[in-house]
Amino acid sequence: MRVSTSNEQASIRVDVADTGPGVSEEVKEELFETFATTKDTGMGVGLMISKSIIDAHYGRMELKPNPGGGAVFSFTLPLSACPGSAP
Repeated sequence: MRVSTSNEQASIRVDVADTGPGVSEEVKEELFETFATTKDTGMGVGLMISKSIIDAHYGRMELKPNPGGGAVFSFTLPLSACPGSAP
């Protein structure tokens, strides 16, 4: 697993990459939905909760294939408050 950060204009980006089996297109379409899981004992709420927190802070979360195999989960968050938000 590799975790990296970078600045992108007015936001910070965090990438978490692994070299596992990756995520199929069918699973990818539903992965951020409530109760979507690929694990036998998974509840399917972790990524949905993570995405809702990031969305609430005007960020975005995405999943892409890792060129070396596996998957890369990324999220970006603005470095400053969005217009109209409380200081």
